[in-house]
Amino acid sequence: MIHDLLIDPFADYAFMRRALAGCLALALGATPIGVFLTQRRMSLTGDAMSHAILPGAAIGYLAAGLSLAWMTLGGLIAGLVVAVLSGLVARRTGGREDESLAAFYLLSLAAGVLIVSLRGSNVDLLHVLFGSVLALDDAALFLLSGIASVSMLTLAVIWRPLVLECVDPGFLRAVGRSSPMAHYGLLVLSVLNLVGGFHALGTLMSVGIMILPAAAARFIAPHALLPRILAAVAIAFLSGVVGLLLSYHLGLPSGPAIILAAGACYLAALLATPAGAGRRVRPDASSRTERTVS
Repeated sequence: MIHDLLIDPFADYAFMRRALAGCLALALGATPIGVFLTQRRMSLTGDAMSHAILPGAAIGYLAAGLSLAWMTLGGLIAGLVVAVLSGLVARRTGGREDESLAAFYLLSLAAGVLIVSLRGSNVDLLHVLFGSVLALDDAALFLLSGIASVSMLTLAVIWRPLVLECVDPGFLRAVGRSSPMAHYGLLVLSVLNLVGGFHALGTLMSVGIMILPAAAARFIAPHALLPRILAAVAIAFLSGVVGLLLSYHLGLPSGPAIILAAGACYLAALLATPAGAGRRVRPDASSRTERTVS
């Protein structure tokens, strides 16, 4: 019975194995980015960027249909443009960056839905918004694996300034000029992983696999980033496995099933956390900077 429930779906069907490999790539690439976004209290930035890539992906869809290359390129350009414009507007006007980002992402979301609706069907719109992890082909898997590899290598290179930016940004600005590199590097990696996740889970679901496991891991490993990243990756991959199995056995949509599994992990971690322990999830920057970086 256990073998039939857990093993046979992946052993018997190639599309299930491809979906499982795609979930692993997303867990390794996108989830660590989500840990840094939650640490910097930028969780909603990931949601905004996931909507910002929609018009570029829609233009790529109009130009070449459901083309992996065109939709990836269009989404990447649109996401980077929104990220740069929101930063420039915030600096020029003196306002908050989250305000300008919210304005641009709302415009992008409306424009993207309008573009797809003008030329495509409701099925095409649902594919763009919610993806289809069970329809991943070899090209999409190579793309997801490449993005995960680039993300892990980049994080290894900018690890120290990125951790300092999360723990004590004032100290990082005082001792060097790597603060902009850490900030914009994180935004670029966010866009890159959201574009990759777009092909598997769609624009509305890709941010879920980035943020929900990271939020759950924040309760599991509140004091250090590396154990938190490892816990978040494990939760993301477990959510992918559980979501795919639920989709297979119960006939549920695969993307929402995966995100709901991740949400269940978050709720379980939240309920298992003792009352008042949320204070421990906010490390004191002055006392833990040296320990976290080391």
